[in-house]
Amino acid sequence: MNYNKKVKMKTQQILLTALLFVFLSCNTQAQKMKIEYVGNAAAKKDMHVWGSSPVQDKNGKTHLFAAQWSTASQPGNFSGWFKDCEIGHYVGDSPEGPFEYVGIAVPDKDGLFNSPHNPTVSNIDGQYQLCFIVNENNDLKTQRIIMYVADDLNDTWRPAKGAEADCTILRQTKNPEVWNYTARLGVSNPSLIKYNGKYFLYHKSVVRKEPKGYVYSYGVVVADNVEGPYIHQPTRVTEEKMPLEDAYAFTMKDSVYMISRDFRASLGNSGGGLLWKSGDGFSFPAEKTERSYEDLQHYVGEEYLKDAVSYRGKKDGHLERAQILFIDDKPAYLYLATGVQVKPGYGSSSHVFKISFE
Repeated sequence: MNYNKKVKMKTQQILLTALLFVFLSCNTQAQKMKIEYVGNAAAKKDMHVWGSSPVQDKNGKTHLFAAQWSTASQPGNFSGWFKDCEIGHYVGDSPEGPFEYVGIAVPDKDGLFNSPHNPTVSNIDGQYQLCFIVNENNDLKTQRIIMYVADDLNDTWRPAKGAEADCTILRQTKNPEVWNYTARLGVSNPSLIKYNGKYFLYHKSVVRKEPKGYVYSYGVVVADNVEGPYIHQPTRVTEEKMPLEDAYAFTMKDSVYMISRDFRASLGNSGGGLLWKSGDGFSFPAEKTERSYEDLQHYVGEEYLKDAVSYRGKKDGHLERAQILFIDDKPAYLYLATGVQVKPGYGSSSHVFKISFE
């Protein structure tokens, strides 16, 4: 083989290796999220409206299910969320609103089914699912997850078949070999997906951190049927070094993603969020996690918030409870809650953003 031919072959090998490296790099990095502020979503006079979860019906209308409670409840603090909350139902002709309040989807019941909060709605296998948390007698240590199902969005919700008699689909484990056995605030903040023919219910627990303290982490339970029963997985899906809150799980291009609040300012200030990626749904490595969104002030400007009332957090409006609306199987809109309000007579409310991934 002559010298020129050897050089040509070597060059081709180097080029192929470089192309393969670029291809693999693109496929191991999280998708970049583009975000554009649209405006206010669900709001109600004299009420806090928190964490709007969207879904579209068969006619293309957008329904939001949101935690809500009176601004007169527990005046001076935000604790009404776990004492006096209910889940409200809002409907709009467009994902961008305006949204009309149509009624209570899940009422606050007795002390054992207290303050339904942090709803997340999904449409899997032609059925709607509504998951949320409750507690017992205002005690956060008793938090557990409820699952309702329905064939329409007329608030004809019924208990999931695999749930307990009180509609509980998940409560804190009693197995010391499961990662959140030491959880101090039960299980909370659910997010439900279908992935590889199984059903994954993600949830938060606040667990002990060695040598001292506690950390906010996420785990997953898995079922063969969307209505359960769900089986605890022994290990957490996020790393202790990167705490998170309010994670919303979704699938895209054969991967599982979570968008969450950056609870301890790991990649920016705590007013923004994180985008997590997993190849199997059971592990979301910290090194693949990126910044996803910023606080409200970043999008609306400081002038817009100069006269705002802050019911929760700083006046820059940290954003929580990320929930995504898919249109044509693509993530299209992001709904986020904030405790900052510029409209007199209204409490906290949700905001809507257009999103896309590249």
